[in-house]
Amino acid sequence: MTVQPIDEEKHRRPPVEAEALMVEEPHVRFSRSSVVAAIIGAAMLMQTLNATVLSNALPTMAHALHIEPLRLNLAITAYMLAAAVFLPVSGWLADRYGAKKVFLAAIALYAVTSALCGAAHNLEQLVAARLAQGMAGAMMMPVGRLVLLRTTPKNEIVQAMAVLTMPALLGPVLGPPIGGFIVTFGSWRWIFLINLPIAALGLFLVSRFVPNVKEEEPQKLDALGLILTGVGLAVLIFGFENLGRDELPAGLTAGLFLGAFAAFGLYWRHWRRNRRDAILDLSLFSIQTFRASVVGGGFMRIAMGATPFMLALLLQIGFGLSALEAGLLTFTSAVGALVMKTAAPPILRRFGFKNTLLVNAVIVGATFAAYALFTARTPHWLLILVLLTSGFFRSLQFTSLNGLAYADVDQPQMSRATTMASMCQQLVQSIGIGVAAMLIHVFMVTRGESQLTVAAISPAFVVIGAITLISILFFLPLPANAGDELQDRPRARRA
Repeated sequence: MTVQPIDEEKHRRPPVEAEALMVEEPHVRFSRSSVVAAIIGAAMLMQTLNATVLSNALPTMAHALHIEPLRLNLAITAYMLAAAVFLPVSGWLADRYGAKKVFLAAIALYAVTSALCGAAHNLEQLVAARLAQGMAGAMMMPVGRLVLLRTTPKNEIVQAMAVLTMPALLGPVLGPPIGGFIVTFGSWRWIFLINLPIAALGLFLVSRFVPNVKEEEPQKLDALGLILTGVGLAVLIFGFENLGRDELPAGLTAGLFLGAFAAFGLYWRHWRRNRRDAILDLSLFSIQTFRASVVGGGFMRIAMGATPFMLALLLQIGFGLSALEAGLLTFTSAVGALVMKTAAPPILRRFGFKNTLLVNAVIVGATFAAYALFTARTPHWLLILVLLTSGFFRSLQFTSLNGLAYADVDQPQMSRATTMASMCQQLVQSIGIGVAAMLIHVFMVTRGESQLTVAAISPAFVVIGAITLISILFFLPLPANAGDELQDRPRARRA
């Protein structure tokens, strides 16, 4: 009898890599967690730093560009619009050409477009540059998350996400004070130019340490699906951007929403006929945990998108604080989020996903609505306490949602699941900014005011806080043991 030698390297690899993926290992061998930390950390730090710096600097930038602050929210929504439109193709590109090549190209493009943003001289140039920057950003987040999910066992996903997203949380922590410092003592253009050294570091980390994870047989590019989803998303976000304003006729705004729903309807029909190669896999929404995370969690992310924009308006225009003072106050919310990252895994192990999401949804909604109680006379220590508490529980909610989304997703679906989840997150956050601007405008018109005041901004916090509570309807039907596999919870605690 002949005994065949055992390929030990093959047996050590996870099944998904042995069967479905080609992983080109870099010359320098690092632990998988270190590789994924480099991928996500470099991309998310640059993106979140840019977003939070920009939000806090909007009032000053609006003054410099001689436009109304509410109009400058186009600079934020333009980025999110482009990111949402081009996210569907990011998963296909990673599968087709490999995560490493896509990541390098995306970071380089992000640096170039950041320089273009810094060189803009009017709103039109800034919005155009932000659209191009959003295209680059669309290729970074899903690709990094895809590598994480494909190289991490399910029972380590929550812990990995909590630890490996810590570098990205430096963006919200450092962003507000950095943005305030820049626009107080220098030019707003440096808000974008600070991305250049971070991008250089990202290029080094990715080129040296990241494995090239890709599919052996990637699906065909669904060009028709890409066009239909792109048109639908673009028109939908543009419709929310103009809702409740006088810039477009009411009939045209209504037509935008009808056009978006028509595009989505055509895509649904296209998906039913071509499920295997469709750019977005709608069957993912039949998975209860994925649906609860993405759709239910979307109502929470509306507040996430609106928060930086609304706080900047409230503190700077409503209370008269400088950009630096406002930044030093609001960064405490990100500090709470950073502290929570180490607390999330034990909390989820003890109480489970369902209980954590239900209780935390009420807390997040209440703390967001509490911002409406802020006045110019509110002591700063009380503002800091509320913002710190809000940041802690909001981060716990999103960590839980991010983990739960992939609890029941099979490895062959992981690429499409990360693309769908990332696209929906970008979509609802951009809608959140549009809804916030619309509400503030409506309250201004109702009060007969032509200038932003605290009385127009504060009620919007209550409305959006109430919107977040809709997510409870999606969390209630979850089984008591939903997501337990991710946390290795003891069987005695399961329902």
